[in-house]
Amino acid sequence: MKISPLAGKPAPLGILVDVSRLITAYYIGVPDPTVPAQRVAFGTSGHRGSSFNLAFNEWHILAITQAICFYRKENGIDGPLFLGMDTHALSVPACATALEVLAANDIEVMLAKGDDYTPTPVISHAILTRNRGRKNGLADGIVITPSHNPPHDGGFKYNPPNGGPAGNVVTGWIQAKANELLEARLVGVKRIPHARALRASTTHRHDYITAYVNDLGNVVDMDIIRGEKLHLGVDPLGGAGVHYWARIAEQHELDLTVVDETVDPTFRFMTVDWDGQIRMDPSSSYAMQRLIKMKDRFDLSFACDTDHDRHGIVTPTEGLLPPNHDLCVAISYLFQNRPRWSESAAVGKTIVSSQMIDRITAKLGRKLFEVPVGFKWFVDGLLDGSLGFGGEESAGSVFFFVWMGVFGQRIRTVLFPVCLPPRSRRGRATIPPPSTANSVTSSASRPTAGLMLQPHPNKESGWLNFQHRRSNSPVWRVKKSPPS
Repeated sequence: MKISPLAGKPAPLGILVDVSRLITAYYIGVPDPTVPAQRVAFGTSGHRGSSFNLAFNEWHILAITQAICFYRKENGIDGPLFLGMDTHALSVPACATALEVLAANDIEVMLAKGDDYTPTPVISHAILTRNRGRKNGLADGIVITPSHNPPHDGGFKYNPPNGGPAGNVVTGWIQAKANELLEARLVGVKRIPHARALRASTTHRHDYITAYVNDLGNVVDMDIIRGEKLHLGVDPLGGAGVHYWARIAEQHELDLTVVDETVDPTFRFMTVDWDGQIRMDPSSSYAMQRLIKMKDRFDLSFACDTDHDRHGIVTPTEGLLPPNHDLCVAISYLFQNRPRWSESAAVGKTIVSSQMIDRITAKLGRKLFEVPVGFKWFVDGLLDGSLGFGGEESAGSVFFFVWMGVFGQRIRTVLFPVCLPPRSRRGRATIPPPSTANSVTSSASRPTAGLMLQPHPNKESGWLNFQHRRSNSPVWRVKKSPPS
């Protein structure tokens, strides 16, 4: 792997995307469906590409959105559709195009208040909250994001009523139908002008940020985070959660500093990734130079990718933590501290993740569920309770969902990276290490304290809340062998 001389340095003006040319190409470019690279193609999660090479143009979004409308009708999905976008330059025009088609097909659309950006986990939360306990009128969603891809890319993902990214059967159906529409030169696509779509009786404004921030305390124990009196730092990397962190800090009274709230579709504030491109990968040491240089300002800091479903963690002593270590610590802790989880619940990992996970899973006496890259492979198992955990190290980033079934109920998804360091900094006492029986240890390793949460049913609300549960051994140590 050849490292670019620009890697880790501030982005020079010469590599910044020309946003006006990019958006012009979105509207005037016409893809040729006989060219494979210009057809609709759902990868690990959605259709991605750039308007510069005719891989992500208005025609693609018209065709995909109409195909989603056909899929909804075919499968009896008639509830609201939650529509969200990230901060990539192509996301705004793609969102406008999608709304024109959805409104023309009389679909109830939930747009963010103030046209704000919407993280991927927030769309999942909105879908699951709406659908809980329902058999009819189920909601689904569209997330317009190419994840951590460079600024010239766009992305378009469909989330069915299960809240997660659509699986291969669903995306295969939508992809085939969309390409049929491209081949027919969009004959069969319904569309109305954007101004009319905004005024349509089926278009509604939804306060995503309030709903998500209010509910976060039901899944993450904010009392213990607040009680640790940690000075936290977060860099949204100019992504969709840029306006969420200050609200989270204010409402839950956290000592959390947002180091930069800049939103710029060129992402000129980034340091360049290993290959000379701007890429919002929160666990690339090259892309994360800005936050790494601030590591001594905070007890703990972290950053998220553009649609906020991946994170990277920075500590004062270690700098950027290896993503696979994050997964290993989470698995080791959760499966030893969730007594209501099924004894048959397996550990999910992707094939690119570390074999350390295999060894920890064996030590825990659990089954390993290994899948190709992409979180979509975990969704069914998390829904039916056969998986207790699903996560992957993808392009250096780590992200995971934990979805527990307790008394037949399902806990809503959430992504809030929490990794509490030992309290030795600033004169606080260090948390004692665990007993040998409950840890994976190495004499060269540094302990990382986990968040202690105990689920219990709330009979009044019907939801599952979390209650803080102290343990005598809250620290795990993970072998520092290189990722396999």
